[in-house]
Amino acid sequence: MKTAISLPDDVFREIDACAKRFKLSRSGVLAAAAREFLARHPASNDATEAWSRAIAAAGQPGSDPGAAAFRRRTKAVVRRAGKW
Repeated sequence: MKTAISLPDDVFREIDACAKRFKLSRSGVLAAAAREFLARHPASNDATEAWSRAIAAAGQPGSDPGAAAFRRRTKAVVRRAGKW
């Protein structure tokens, strides 16, 4: 598949030098780089997996100290109001 892309001049020069060093075409270098990137960042249509990755990276929603303090304060206010 042919495509046209835009690259910053410095990146183009580095790709060109790498292609010469490894005796590859520019397309070969870019294809290898794209394959490596895609292998490191697989696409997933699984929403559960996406949520699990997000939680693993950022923690459970509401688990930060501010959220915990807010919950304690809310419970105290509700108890004083006789609602709980």
